[in-house]
Formats: sequence, structure tokens, C-alpha cells
Amino acid sequence: MKRLEQLALQARYNQWMNDKLYAAAASLPAEAVTRDTGAFFGSLLGTLNHIVVGDTLWLQRYAGHPAAFAALQPVQDIPRLASLDGLLFAELPALQARRQQLDRIIITLCAELQEAHLDFALSYHNTKGVAQRKNFHALLLHLFNHQTHHRGQATTLLTQLGAEVGVTDLLVLIDDIPAA
Repeated sequence: MKRLEQLALQARYNQWMNDKLYAAAASLPAEAVTRDTGAFFGSLLGTLNHIVVGDTLWLQRYAGHPAAFAALQPVQDIPRLASLDGLLFAELPALQARRQQLDRIIITLCAELQEAHLDFALSYHNTKGVAQRKNFHALLLHLFNHQTHHRGQATTLLTQLGAEVGVTDLLVLIDDIPAA
């Protein structure tokens, strides 16, 4: 599987899993979603907010790529975020709407990518203002890895709160290959 195909698969998986997480979260009372469970970002809502914050920051950084991806234009209109743990949305429906917007942007970005874009050294500043310069493909992989890491935390919180997420394996989205 080529790099572009892998990224497209990760984007599909990301959207599929986010849809599952938000559906499970919506099955809970609002109090359960916002309850401080002692998790790293406090509540389930705090954890889901953090994933959206991280995705937004990375997509805004990716917009600095000289390819000027059309898919990233909508993230330019989102105000720059000052903190990785800020609560963007106090209620799940508003957060879910932003999540769905970001997932569409990520899928569209992955469809827009060309192999030559991936080896570019992207320059950006981290949240502490420190200049960075890293391989764009590796930074895209980081976006997906970060999401998976925190979705694992969210899945644990959902289970503890009594919601069922169901199957979460990427394997479900990988096509079977017929025997030769």
C-alpha cells in the first residue's frame, strides 16, 4: 500500500471512529459527558475537545505548505488556539459539528495530496513558540497517531460511563484481497 493510500485509509478510519465515539457520547446524559473523571483532560468532553484542538492546530500548520491545499481554507477562518487543553465547546452537539467539519477537511486534504507533497520539510512554531521544521508526511502520521491515542482514552471513559462503542479496529476498514 502506497503512502497516499495509507493516509486516505487513516482519514476514513478517523471519521468512522469519531462518528462512533460521538454517537456513544450522545447516548449519555450531559452530566456524564461533562463529569470530571480524573482523566488527563478532566472529562469525556474535555478529551474530545482536546482532539479537536490538536487537529485544528495541525491543520492550520499544514496550511503553511507551499501547495496551498484548498481543503485547508476553512481552517484559516478558525481563530488560532492558545492552549491544548482549552474547552472550545461546552456542549457535545457544537463540538460534534466542528469534529465533523474537521473530518471532512482531513478526508479532502488526503484526496488532494500528491506524492511529491509528502517529502516537504514543513516549518512551524509549536505551542511554546519554538520553531520546528519536520517532514510533512511524518507530521500527517502524527495527526492520526495523536487522534488514535486520545480516542483510546475517550473509549475507556465511555466504557466507564456505561456507553458502548463497539468494534474499534482499523482492520474493519481494510479490504479483503481475493486469492489469486
